[in-house]
Amino acid sequence: MAAKRSGARSKRSQRVSERLQPVQEPRSEPPLSRERIVATAVELLDDRGVDGLTMRGLADRLGSGVMSLYWHVDNKEDVFDLALDSVLEYRGPPQIVESQDWREEVVHLLEDWRASMLRHPWSASLLPRRALGPNILSRLELLSMTLSRAGVADADLNVAIWSLWNYVMGATITRASFDVSDDDRAAAQQRLTRLSERYSTIERSRLLLDNDWDGAFRKGLAFLLDGLAPR
Repeated sequence: MAAKRSGARSKRSQRVSERLQPVQEPRSEPPLSRERIVATAVELLDDRGVDGLTMRGLADRLGSGVMSLYWHVDNKEDVFDLALDSVLEYRGPPQIVESQDWREEVVHLLEDWRASMLRHPWSASLLPRRALGPNILSRLELLSMTLSRAGVADADLNVAIWSLWNYVMGATITRASFDVSDDDRAAAQQRLTRLSERYSTIERSRLLLDNDWDGAFRKGLAFLLDGLAPR
């Protein structure tokens, strides 16, 4: 009898031990990492915009708990900073080539910057009020080096940088927010035609029908670079 009781206790202990073991569920998502959090934040921002990103929504999309995120990021502001910097990485020429035309290099750098922000329109609204991360600082350093090599004096370098910054930001924000159909453009131009005595110049240039955003950006940039060219 003692042996039977001992065997029963042993089986009960084994069942209790099994119940206390953590359940090994199949892993359906890769483990959390800062890189994965940032990539998912970019997707969420692309889908919902700045106001649509919350830590709860980010955790849900990652299939994790909210508190798990804080092992990798500080807070939502940190997520914004990391997401913004990730989409502004410049994958252009890895080094300066002394014989390369400086204007071509600046145009490539700034067109790429604008295109990156247009792919992620929320970035243009975040950039002016975020801490500058390594990718945008690298862009500014490359731009400064190129202009300096082209002969822009140190006393004028900051003005040149901020002028180009403002041009890219303004062009990007305008393009991203100017959502007008062709029919609406045509109607607005017709209204200008009726009011041509008051608005004769912009009516004559057919301003409201001009939707060559890329061409206008490139030509306007050329005007700016003409002013920066060494005399």
